[in-house]
Amino acid sequence: LSGVKTRGILGEVQLGAILEQILAPGQYAENVATVPGSANRVEFAIKMPGQNGSIWLPIDAKFPGDTYAHLQAALERGDAAAAAAMRKALQSVLRQEAKDIHDKYLAPPHTTEFGIMFLPFEGLYAEAVSRGMVEILQRDYHVNLAGPSTMAALLNSLQMSFRTIAIQKRSGEVWSVLGAVKTEFDKFEACLTQTQNRLDQASRELDKLVGTRTRAIRRKLKGVTELSETETQKVLDIGTDSEEE
Repeated sequence: LSGVKTRGILGEVQLGAILEQILAPGQYAENVATVPGSANRVEFAIKMPGQNGSIWLPIDAKFPGDTYAHLQAALERGDAAAAAAMRKALQSVLRQEAKDIHDKYLAPPHTTEFGIMFLPFEGLYAEAVSRGMVEILQRDYHVNLAGPSTMAALLNSLQMSFRTIAIQKRSGEVWSVLGAVKTEFDKFEACLTQTQNRLDQASRELDKLVGTRTRAIRRKLKGVTELSETETQKVLDIGTDSEEE
């Protein structure tokens, strides 16, 4: 960890591992230009819902290892003056890193109003918290501090928010479907009413056909039957007369 680049890679790898464990791949991206037209790319950014689509929440890993190491050495030696000087130096470094995140990666409404500075060691994060840096960086640069455990807690909270938003979105879709079903049901009811009216009319026509027309047909058939019986009787009478003769 003596090299600045090595420490930076360590922080980035650790941050990427935490994001990968908690968020889905589509919920964040790596090396993102959060500011339109800017060449500056933040290590990671989370997709957040905005008024006109998605916006970015930038997260940058920082590890002022030299300053922190000097602070730890001074504390181990019991050198109070050196420890106080290193604490001031650490605060100055964290301020500068927060300003860097603010100036390079924050640009509402394309991004959130705040960014996150990730400190990869709990001891370093605890030192920053004990010096009141969380409130200072939030107030002056709109940057929140996070250590490994607090970053995991923050991401879990965001994940719950994403699920709530997804449920709300799905609820809206369900209401849309129900509204469409209601509209179609109203149309279906109208069609059923029309069909029922036509069936009623057909039933009345059938009753008329079975009643009035059937009786008329029966009268005609009765007349034909009586005529046939009369003619048959005449034939039989003629036959009888012939035999007698």
